[in-house]
Amino acid sequence: VQNISQSMEVLDLRTFRDLQYVRNTESLLRGLDSRLKVAETQRSLNARSFQELQEKMQELVPLVPVLEQFREDTSRRDESHQGWTQGPPGMGMKIRKVVSLIPTFSPGCGKLTGVSHPITIRASGSRFGSWMTDTMTPSADSRVWYMDGYYKGRRVLEFRTLNDFVSGQNFVQHLLPHPWAGTGHVVFNGSLYYNKYQSNVAVKYHFRSRSVLVQRSLAGAGFNNTFPYSWGGFSDIDFMVDESGLWVVYTTNQNAGNIVVSRVDPQTLEVLRSWDTGYPKRSAGESFMICGTLYVTNSHLAGAKIYFAYYTNTSSYEYTDIPFHNQYSHISMLDYNPRERVLYTWNNGHQVIYNVTLFHVI
Repeated sequence: VQNISQSMEVLDLRTFRDLQYVRNTESLLRGLDSRLKVAETQRSLNARSFQELQEKMQELVPLVPVLEQFREDTSRRDESHQGWTQGPPGMGMKIRKVVSLIPTFSPGCGKLTGVSHPITIRASGSRFGSWMTDTMTPSADSRVWYMDGYYKGRRVLEFRTLNDFVSGQNFVQHLLPHPWAGTGHVVFNGSLYYNKYQSNVAVKYHFRSRSVLVQRSLAGAGFNNTFPYSWGGFSDIDFMVDESGLWVVYTTNQNAGNIVVSRVDPQTLEVLRSWDTGYPKRSAGESFMICGTLYVTNSHLAGAKIYFAYYTNTSSYEYTDIPFHNQYSHISMLDYNPRERVLYTWNNGHQVIYNVTLFHVI
């Protein structure tokens, strides 16, 4: 029952997200339709107008997989709800039918090939901050955590659901025993992992017990804007989670300021293995992990793109050219959630998400 509830929560989040995207795209569709009607009436379309229409059509390409996913999710939700509302006769078969759908919600791994247009969930807080849901797959948690600001902060707001977060209602407050630095926090299996202010200490704070379970120094890791991302903000140490577990991105003097990515034991915060990517951290806007690969943006400002990928499974890298629409022109947090297969972003006082497209090699 818990697994079914958890899967329905993921479906609800994905459907809400995709509906927002469809709504945001509606005005673009109407504009494109109007342009085409004018061109048809006048029977004239010069080269510049044709190029503009082509560019607008390209902006609509990401809508296709969103609509397909939306249709599938809606179909699954209808089937799932039917399974619970038709009463006791054949209930065992109905439950098995719903349970059989659950594995399809677990995303497979692949190479990042595209990022959708941004979907704005809420506009709140200061220019810098972070927000997130639990990244564990699977997780029964639908809570949303919100941390405004990039240094000295101790106040974490916990919202019961995404809808509560959107409306700004039904939240509780956690006061962390140690203030945070940066915005590279992550929630994994009910605990918050963050960088303790004015130190290279990693902290694991458990929400339900409201206590620090463990803290450990990251040997040699820079802090206090020694090796931040290009936007600064004490962003020296960045935690992230992908399909394979917990990671931390930072750099050291020994690595000459290049990004180091380390696998971390979520229980002890011990570094299990590290890779030197060779990419200068101060030249990176932000970064995130998907399927063991670190993706790096070349800026935190407008015009940013996903420019670099480091593959930990082969200890190799390549330069990429994946468009990344930075709608509000200043990103101060960017994290992948493997449970929902989306990027969470804090963009100039806006809480934004992006769908991602992964290429699967079978």
